[in-house]
Amino acid sequence: MPDQKSKAILNDIGTEELAHLEMVGTIVHQLTKNASIEEIEKAGLGAYYTDHGVDVYPQSAAGTPFTAAYIACKGDPIANLQEDLAAEQKARATYEKLIDLCRDNPDVLDPLRYLREREVVHFQRFGEALRGVQDKLAQKKFYMNNMKNNNCDCN
Repeated sequence: MPDQKSKAILNDIGTEELAHLEMVGTIVHQLTKNASIEEIEKAGLGAYYTDHGVDVYPQSAAGTPFTAAYIACKGDPIANLQEDLAAEQKARATYEKLIDLCRDNPDVLDPLRYLREREVVHFQRFGEALRGVQDKLAQKKFYMNNMKNNNCDCN
């Protein structure tokens, strides 16, 4: 990132996203820790249980494991921040769908609503970082050569 403010924003969001993963994992663990084998099978989690027991394993709802290939990095701060903005919107949409599925469980709904709101805030913060980076990159370049301060003997 070309400026310190954007670096700080990315650090803050990244730290909070790790906490989100922990919160979702805790919700899943609490919902499944006392489930009987019959309840697990009835919920369609038999294959998951076979591979992972009731441990939390990061994968999509379709069963595709998380991979670093999901992280889109192009080496361009504007492209990377656009990817981050899109990821936050996708996460918000996912939380909304989970909220629809859990409408009868307030113990699950409250944390999901909180997580959805944080994705909205992250989207706003990434937008702030994007504007800052665009402004920084648009600044006129100024080069100064002060040979006296560089201890250069360039006669």
